[in-house]
Amino acid sequence: MRNFRSVFTLLVLVSLCGCAVVDVTKTAKGFYPPTKPDDVEILMTAPGRKYVELATISTNNWSPNATAKMHNALRAKAAPIGADAVILLNSGVNPEGYLWSTGIAVKFQ
Repeated sequence: MRNFRSVFTLLVLVSLCGCAVVDVTKTAKGFYPPTKPDDVEILMTAPGRKYVELATISTNNWSPNATAKMHNALRAKAAPIGADAVILLNSGVNPEGYLWSTGIAVKFQ
């Protein structure tokens, strides 16, 4: 019975915290040196200059007032693969009221 309560309590806590997640799936060949997270741009439209797509990137379960934290998490995950920017293609609020976004990490040429 004690184990059941512990597992139940853990599941309740996990569901309440919303546990934001950022997933990166590398799509480009080769390797680019890492960039600084502070230098990674968050763009809502395609830039006017040429770029190479490095990865798809998605995130979910962010509090509606945590947009800046979400953008910083995207920067932190895109920087190690050498991204100069993340282009957000879609975003919204799920039925539970949490923010989500999908996009691509890119390297400018």
